[in-house]
Amino acid sequence: MSPGLRKFALGAHVAFSVGWIGALLAFFALAIAGASSGDTALVRGCYLTMDLVARIVLLPLALASLVSGVVQSLGTVWGLWRHYWVVFKLVITVLALVVFLLQLGSISDLAAAATNAQVTSARYGDARASLVLHAGVGLIVLLVPLFLSIYKPRGVTPFGRPRSFGDPTATESS
Repeated sequence: MSPGLRKFALGAHVAFSVGWIGALLAFFALAIAGASSGDTALVRGCYLTMDLVARIVLLPLALASLVSGVVQSLGTVWGLWRHYWVVFKLVITVLALVVFLLQLGSISDLAAAATNAQVTSARYGDARASLVLHAGVGLIVLLVPLFLSIYKPRGVTPFGRPRSFGDPTATESS
């Protein structure tokens, strides 16, 4: 990858990743407001907005962050499998995306209940609390890859170790 293209890919990855964190922060604020308010109109608005933010903002940013991160790692000396910190970033990002995808159903259910003005009933209390918990933990989880990118802890995977002739770990079958 040329230096200019590499910088562009890095900028895109940073923008998508920080955008994901920022959108999740807004989602978290809506989840707190929706779970703690007694104002039916506010609660309904929160869950309808959360559904929109989840599908139109969070999902595309999460997918773009994952794809741009893989592209970025493949186009740099860090590689995708050479350094533990890159592998950890990939695993954390995939896990965060999977958990988010699993939560989309709950978000849609709350939005549907909000259209029928039922979202404030006790029946949805666990789902409302779950969204607050998942969004809060999600924010903490997404900060881990951010700091891994900044600090780049040492440690190479077996794929990142240089191999030389006569290396007993580099056996070839005859």
